Amino acid sequence: MTKLLAALVATFFAAASFAQTAAPAATASAPKAAAKAEAKAEKKEAKAEAKAEKKEAKADAKAEKKTAKADKKVAKVEKKEEAKKDEAKK
Repeated sequence: MTKLLAALVATFFAAASFAQTAAPAATASAPKAAAKAEAKAEKKEAKAEAKAEKKEAKADAKAEKKTAKADKKVAKVEKKEEAKKDEAKK
């Protein structure tokens, strides 16, 4: 009977110590996983933002190029008209 009681008490102590060591390890990995997921989400968001900025910059550059081309064309036409006026004066 005493051996049975001793085995029962030893089992309770073993179960209690096992439960105490397992719980902190499980909760410690949960914040790591959450932090990792959050970092991954932030990285994805930053990448999307950078892509949008790049696309916007490309569109701005294209618009500036188009404007410069139009200005050049207008200057060329004005130069031709001025040359015609000068020729007509002679």
